[in-house]
Amino acid sequence: MKAFVLAGGQSTRMGRDKALLAIDGRPLVEHALDLLRSLGLSPRICGSRSDLVRFAEVVPDNFPQSGPLAGIEAALATSDSELNLFVPVDLPGLPPGFLQWMMTRAERSQAIATIPRYGGRFQPLCAVYSRRLLDGLRRSLATGDCKVIVALHEAAACLGEALDAFDVESVASALPPAEWPSHPPLADWFRNVNTPADYESLRAALEQKPAIH
Repeated sequence: MKAFVLAGGQSTRMGRDKALLAIDGRPLVEHALDLLRSLGLSPRICGSRSDLVRFAEVVPDNFPQSGPLAGIEAALATSDSELNLFVPVDLPGLPPGFLQWMMTRAERSQAIATIPRYGGRFQPLCAVYSRRLLDGLRRSLATGDCKVIVALHEAAACLGEALDAFDVESVASALPPAEWPSHPPLADWFRNVNTPADYESLRAALEQKPAIH
């Protein structure tokens, strides 16, 4: 399985580059890359971001100004792996144990897409995607439809397949504690960083928590 960090956003609500915001003295992009490396993966960065090459290889967008969907498309186009793990640059609370569980689920099911839901909402930037989605995603991008979850549903439907969308809270309640990460708590896993207030709140929460396992 190949791995990618989605870091091509414009950070308009933040007012400064999210990828370089620091948590525990290190930029978010470094946290995301180290998270994937801890799983034995060699991650690359998605986005037309030549300034991030000092952290890892960068895969530029084929459809500029098209949001994270363009990053997913570019990654799938360059990957030689059937299954590919994606994480966004601004979810430093994700535990590696959760990503490992999701990877195992995807490998066992060979689903076209393995996407978590939390709080009733899809988390399509933290997911495992098959290269079989590539043509469908390209069609959406070519027509200017850049909404990730809509494009994924349409691409899957064209192949006659369904997305494997699982509810994180339901899985957490069903699994024994030894099989599911406990730090940080679920409430922090999908807390992203869109505004300065988000950043300060999440930084305070994570910097007071035990090490992520």
